[in-house]
Amino acid sequence: MKTNGSKDKPLESARDQGSQRFYHGTKANLKLGDLIEPGFNSNYGKRRKASYVYLTATLDAAAWGAELALGEGPGRIYIVEPTGAIEDDPNLTDKKYPGNPTKSYRSRNSLRVTGEVSDWQGHSPEQIKAMEEHLEQLKRLGIEAIED
Repeated sequence: MKTNGSKDKPLESARDQGSQRFYHGTKANLKLGDLIEPGFNSNYGKRRKASYVYLTATLDAAAWGAELALGEGPGRIYIVEPTGAIEDDPNLTDKKYPGNPTKSYRSRNSLRVTGEVSDWQGHSPEQIKAMEEHLEQLKRLGIEAIED
C-alpha cells in the first residue's frame, strides 16, 4: 500500500480494492469508456479547478453528487473504475464522519466509466432543499465544502 507523503494516509490502488463497486454522481452525459478527470471546475464552493475526482461505494452518496451537481439535465450515477490510487475523502471523513462510513474517496487519477445505474432512488425534494440551504449557509460563512 502506498502512502500520501505529507499526510501519511494510506492510498490504495484500484487493484487493491478487489471487487468493490464505485459510483460517481453527476449531471454530465457520459458513455462507457469515458474518463472523468481532475482539472475541471468543482460543483461546490468557489468552483475552483478541482485537483481530484470523487467516487463513492454507496449509491446514497452518489445520489447526492448527481442531485447537487451543477448543469442542466437529469442527475446520473455512473459505475466507475479508478485508474490509479484512491484515498479517503477528507472533506467528509476527517470532519464529519470519522472512519469513512460514507465510503467516500478521491483520486488525482481518472475514473473510467464502466456502466450507469438507471434505477437509483433520489432524495426527497425536502432533503435536497435542506442540503442546498446548508451548502449556501457554509458559503455565506466562507467555509469551503471542498478542500484540496
